[in-house]
Amino acid sequence: MSISTPFIRRPIATALLTVALVLVGIVAFPNLSVAPLPQVEFPTIQVSSSLPGASPETMASSVATPLENQFAKIPGITQMTSNSGLGSVSVTIQFDLDVD
Repeated sequence: MSISTPFIRRPIATALLTVALVLVGIVAFPNLSVAPLPQVEFPTIQVSSSLPGASPETMASSVATPLENQFAKIPGITQMTSNSGLGSVSVTIQFDLDVD
């Protein structure tokens, strides 16, 4: 006797069981708490520096580049960006998820 024999012999019971399972699935589906994308917070540091009156080009070459060179020595960095403006520079460093 195979596993399918009772289902073949009782088609009405098989149909009712199938309908019951579908209804249970439909009722249970809205209660599933599954997020489409997980909320992940990457470890991030933002460093700001200012040099009043300096042009954005001066800030990039005299302030941002040396800072980036020093920060590049830190292990676990995945991304580093900098923004230079009139008299200010901002360096944002993003680390691996396993870095504290």
